[in-house]
Amino acid sequence: MVVSQAEPRTCSIARTLEVVGEKWALLAVREVFLGNRRFDEMVRRTGAPRDTLAARLRTLVERGIFERRLYSEHPARYEYRLTDAGRELYPVILSLMRWGDRHLAGEEGPPLLLEHSCGHTLVAEVVCEACREPVSARDVRPVLPVG
Repeated sequence: MVVSQAEPRTCSIARTLEVVGEKWALLAVREVFLGNRRFDEMVRRTGAPRDTLAARLRTLVERGIFERRLYSEHPARYEYRLTDAGRELYPVILSLMRWGDRHLAGEEGPPLLLEHSCGHTLVAEVVCEACREPVSARDVRPVLPVG
């Protein structure tokens, strides 16, 4: 009997999930996008165990998603701010929200709506940067980098 060894595909999705692929990490990112930057508020809004959330926040800071900023000296208290890399996660959060709104919201509808600066309810959509057309799985094919 021949046992084949797994050869996991190297990809950016797997690398990204190493950083933000855990529930409490993404919920912490969500909270900062919604303006809740302080630890106690994040615990309250996510329902995360304090020690688990503290560990996720450390990882998010170490990996450059958040930066800690002192907001009180006595006692020392910090809030979490998004870095440029963290802000680039916004389309990910919006896409997850859209999927959940479509497939999990139930009859009561989405629990949260977002309003765009144009005044309309925001509905996230992935578009091709070059042609500005909406993207679906049927429109995409993998191309391996040269070299």
